[in-house]
Amino acid sequence: MQKDDEKATGTMSVIYVTRDIERALGIALTQNYRVLTNRTPYSESIKEQFPDFITLVNPEGGLHSMTTSSSMATDLLDTSQLLETDEMKKLMAALVSQIPDTADKSRPAILVFKNTVLIESICKKNGWQLLNPPAELAEKIENKITTIQWLGELSEKYLPVHIISTTKDIKWQKEPLVIQWAHGHTGDGTIIINSDEELSILKAKFPERVARATSFVNGPSFTLNIVVSREKILLGNISYQITGLPPLTDNPFSTIGNDWSLTHTLLSEKEISYIEDMAREIGEKMSKDGWCGMCGIDVIKDDERGQIYLIEINARQPASTTFESFLQEENRRNGVVGITIFEAYMRVLNREDKLDHVIHINDGAQLIKRITKDPYAISPEGSLPVVDDSTVGSLELAGYRVIQYSNTEHNSDLLRIQSMRGVMKAHGKFNTRGKEIVDTLSV
Repeated sequence: MQKDDEKATGTMSVIYVTRDIERALGIALTQNYRVLTNRTPYSESIKEQFPDFITLVNPEGGLHSMTTSSSMATDLLDTSQLLETDEMKKLMAALVSQIPDTADKSRPAILVFKNTVLIESICKKNGWQLLNPPAELAEKIENKITTIQWLGELSEKYLPVHIISTTKDIKWQKEPLVIQWAHGHTGDGTIIINSDEELSILKAKFPERVARATSFVNGPSFTLNIVVSREKILLGNISYQITGLPPLTDNPFSTIGNDWSLTHTLLSEKEISYIEDMAREIGEKMSKDGWCGMCGIDVIKDDERGQIYLIEINARQPASTTFESFLQEENRRNGVVGITIFEAYMRVLNREDKLDHVIHINDGAQLIKRITKDPYAISPEGSLPVVDDSTVGSLELAGYRVIQYSNTEHNSDLLRIQSMRGVMKAHGKFNTRGKEIVDTLSV
């Protein structure tokens, strides 16, 4: 989290409302940039550093004394629920009361990780300004089905061969298929079909469900974070997307981290330029439709043909934004000139004209340990995932930054382990640092 530049939000006052505080920590917390979030052990530790700029909300049942080893789980409030709390209304009222009568009383503004129609309605009801792009546009772009129509000619240019059909009408072509529903989270909406028998089972289960069927592509995938303004498209740094590796997840399609050190090993300069051109073209189309803010793309390299394909557009702030900004800030401390991707995000929202180039990085990685179905991940009480304190201590002693989450659902985040150096030596293969982290988690 950046602590040096306290003008990242310009004259605008922002309250970032989020279920998980990590998503908001791309810039320093100041009187112009505050966070309202759930009370968890991690958010309490951040509040100790920024006591005046964080408001914590106790989820129903309380999390006052929650530990990683013995307490029963309490579901955290989602963003829409946080917006409806008394703490949110009191915070907004207190900040508005400090604004002179001659000033715009609609400030401070609200920022969320991912906008929804419900969030929009809550903000409208309370007369609050919401900075995120419209939820209807986000849904059109991110939905696996409607994005085809939205992309138009770009879908043929950038997507692998695909069809949109009800499941019952999908035909087996004697080669693997990837079936995707309109929505999915961390790989849960993606199914790979390897035989006519598997397809028949899916047809019987969901005959009328509309799906996108895509030819299977084998190869490494990558993520690129993007800031879209009305005048300019700013690109972050392409990271290798770490996907589906046990014991970090038991879902083969779940993203479990990013590695910025492997990009130039797996991609040629020509391929990197192609991905960046793709991002700009998609960003320009989003801008024309009124998008202003963060988004990202996931792409995959076909190892057999050497072709780059678009996997999906994330019409929201991508989850890797915060750590990418942290790595960029470290480079700036070492003399690299430019702004972080999160600073670019805030400047665009503040309608600033000055948009410097984004800081280049070529190292650093983060791994996400997701909640799996194996017994060790569940407490004796039966609900709260367990992370032994010695495991976290060992990782921190080895020089890694560890963030613990208070989630309980299968495949949600349990730990986020961050490294200033890469953790992968090749596609799907950990290097010494990666193996050290996995071995520590497996003890």
